[in-house]
Amino acid sequence: MKLLIALQNCDNRIRDTEKKKDQCPIKMASLDEEVNKAELALGQAKEKLEAIKKERRQVERDIDDLEVKKKKSQAKLSTVSSNKEYRAALKEIEELDRAKGLLEDKALELMDQVEQFEQEIKLSTKELEALKKKTDEEKRTIKGEMGELDALLSTLIQERDEICRQIDRDLLSRYDMLRERRGGVAVSPVISGVCQTCHMGIPPQKFNELIRGDVLMSCPNCQRIIYLSL
Repeated sequence: MKLLIALQNCDNRIRDTEKKKDQCPIKMASLDEEVNKAELALGQAKEKLEAIKKERRQVERDIDDLEVKKKKSQAKLSTVSSNKEYRAALKEIEELDRAKGLLEDKALELMDQVEQFEQEIKLSTKELEALKKKTDEEKRTIKGEMGELDALLSTLIQERDEICRQIDRDLLSRYDMLRERRGGVAVSPVISGVCQTCHMGIPPQKFNELIRGDVLMSCPNCQRIIYLSL
């Protein structure tokens, strides 16, 4: 019975170690995902900045076009021959000035947006660099943990093989079958007459037999091999 208990404890440690090892790639993938999100956000900010700069350049070209038109309208003033034509030229100049003023306001607004995005991108770039550095350090730590877990698994497997060599083949087959069918637990302690795995009570007669310890016994509810634990 001691060998079975030792084998169950060893299998439990193997299971827990494998679970920890399986979590390592998930943790690294989560770290990579965080970096990818930050890179995506930075890329989108840069695209937005380029779009604003492009819009500002277009506005500046439109301002230049209006200035050229204004000069042409001003040149008309010296060539008009009637008051009506003169007033029309003045009105045209006023409308060009108004349109130019609106575009100049727009250009200033876009300039402010460019400065704001450039500052945000500069800050985000530094944050991304820091995040990548932190992520690389954490991934190195996780890889180190994986190496330690691999070494522990190797030791536990050797320990299991050694225990298995000392157990009767038929009993070992029964143990392995129970472990496969009962969620990895083939051996369960009984405390105060209760199986600690299925949490069902052991009938008094069976419990008395368990106390005597003459034969290997199974839980009448879950069929796991049971032993008395004080």
